[in-house]
Amino acid sequence: MKRKLFLVAYDVRDPKRLQAALRVIKGFASGGQKSAYECWLTAAEQDLLVEEMSSVLDLTVDSCAIIPLEPRRPVITLGVAVKPADPAFFYLE
Repeated sequence: MKRKLFLVAYDVRDPKRLQAALRVIKGFASGGQKSAYECWLTAAEQDLLVEEMSSVLDLTVDSCAIIPLEPRRPVITLGVAVKPADPAFFYLE
């Protein structure tokens, strides 16, 4: 199972759906802030993320973008941004 790097960004209008979307994303994310998160996903995890977000969002007013990123390119940050770093350990279920 090869993982690929994605940027997952969302815009949710309702506070309850926003909290639910955040819980879903954080289950897949390795880093991020506000409404944009980095996720290393297998194809199956990407499908699961789409399925879970679809069940949370109201697709008539909310949006979610899952954008593939090129991991070999250097990360450029501007302003107060901090370069992403993996934590010392991950919990795996």
